[in-house]
Amino acid sequence: MTQKQTILGRISQLAKANINSILDRAEDPEKMLDQLVRDYTNSISEAEEAVAQTIANVRMAEADLRSDEEAAQEWGRKAGAASRKAEELRGGGDAAGADKFDNLAKVALGRQIQHESEASAARPAIEQQNVTVDKLKEGLVSMKAKLEELKSKRGTLVARARSVEAQSKVNEAMRSIDVMDPTSDLGRFEDKIRREEALVAGRAEAHATTLEDQFDQLEDHGHDAEIEARLAALKNQG
Repeated sequence: MTQKQTILGRISQLAKANINSILDRAEDPEKMLDQLVRDYTNSISEAEEAVAQTIANVRMAEADLRSDEEAAQEWGRKAGAASRKAEELRGGGDAAGADKFDNLAKVALGRQIQHESEASAARPAIEQQNVTVDKLKEGLVSMKAKLEELKSKRGTLVARARSVEAQSKVNEAMRSIDVMDPTSDLGRFEDKIRREEALVAGRAEAHATTLEDQFDQLEDHGHDAEIEARLAALKNQG
């Protein structure tokens, strides 16, 4: 297998690659994308060089083909000229001269056949090389499109990853200050304040209860004194 065939195979494989499927199987999609970008970039560079070399070879072969075709035509003209000269000499009675030019015509025809054979042999190879060039060009276009897709996906993926990371940090921060979370610092602090408030209220209530009891005692004592006073008044009246 030639180098160009190897590169053509790689181009075809990479151009048909299902990026989403590759990323789905990857443990670290971002690293996988970076590796794919490098692979595609390197393969595109190699493919472009292969295309350039193939095109150069094709153009040289096409130039040689044109040269063979032109040479075949030229030797055909020379064969015709030599043949006409031979007939002219033969008509003038110069058989030796006629034979000489007939021999020259045969040599020219031999050269014509040689160049025609070379041109006939070159045409299929050139056609195949042009097919290869077209495939390489198509593969390059597909690979460059894939490369842009990779770069776009990488940018989108990195942005999403950063967004998820930021959201995770926000959620973590929110959980740490969740007043409904008894394990959080703020929750514990609130419980402490509530206990202190309840203790203050309890103390106030206890203090208030003691004062009320004292006032109740004073009221009971005043009631007894009123009874005694009225009883004394009744006796004085008698």
